[in-house]
Amino acid sequence: MTTADTTAGQVAGKLLKPRLSRLARREELVGYLMAAPWLLGILWLYFSPFGTALYLSLTDYDILTAPKWIGFENFNTMLTDDPLFWKSLSVTTIYSVASIPLQIVLGLFLAILLNTRIRGLAWFRTLYYLPAVLSGVAVSFLWIWVFSADWGVLNFLLSLVNIEGPNWLTSEDWALTALIVMSLWGVGGGLVIYLAGLQGVPTELYEAADIDGAGRFRSFYNITLPMVSPVILFQLIMGIIRALQVFTEGYVMTQGGPNNATLFYILHLYRNAFRFLHMGYASALAWALFLYILLLTLVVLRSSSVWVFYSGEIKGRAR
Repeated sequence: MTTADTTAGQVAGKLLKPRLSRLARREELVGYLMAAPWLLGILWLYFSPFGTALYLSLTDYDILTAPKWIGFENFNTMLTDDPLFWKSLSVTTIYSVASIPLQIVLGLFLAILLNTRIRGLAWFRTLYYLPAVLSGVAVSFLWIWVFSADWGVLNFLLSLVNIEGPNWLTSEDWALTALIVMSLWGVGGGLVIYLAGLQGVPTELYEAADIDGAGRFRSFYNITLPMVSPVILFQLIMGIIRALQVFTEGYVMTQGGPNNATLFYILHLYRNAFRFLHMGYASALAWALFLYILLLTLVVLRSSSVWVFYSGEIKGRAR
């Protein structure tokens, strides 16, 4: 290539650059215009309620009268003058700490069992997933029948082995345990996600492990768990969000009793908002829960660099 050709190319590039820049800006503008309805919907449907709730949390508001500005008084009352705030937060945290690991372990175990070639596999997957799509109220009434002290299925099964079952839903010691057991009912929802993760594990890794003489436990610990750890991270975060917002079971089955043993946080919030009409205080409770969930989510994400493995990384660093 001669010097003249090079110079001509540079001149052509300088002439085309403004035209390409204008074209890029035009395409960018068209993209924003196409996305504008969605962006406006996000601003209106999500951030508008956030802002309204934040404003109401700083007011005394009972729906019937105009909001009265009181600053951080609702938050001060929450932390220092409302024992049910700490009780409901404790009950919800205990429920979450107990139910989330059980759901993760059982969901992964069932997914491993169903990740094989057996007859009727599609029917088994459907059967396990079906409870996850049923109505929460209908499921609650079903489990009231299961946990009934007089004619419940669970106590009948225990009586077959000479064990006298407790009054599950009316016992302060057993009511929360019953709801934790009930939470396993929807484990099929996560099972489908685990199956997708398991089917994404390269079979070559298991073949290499067999050649090296690794057993099933070593293959599971060194191959399966690391490869599905991103799925476990996702399920853990979603489990935290769901468990800390549990409401239907406590409202329908126990009404928060006995003696507030199943007073979930959202149930306490609901009572303040719609029974006592303390909308300002309920908004403060909602923001406190949001910050609690956000904090736990950030802690989990921060810790993920230690135990979550991505196939494109080596010891947490991209290749």
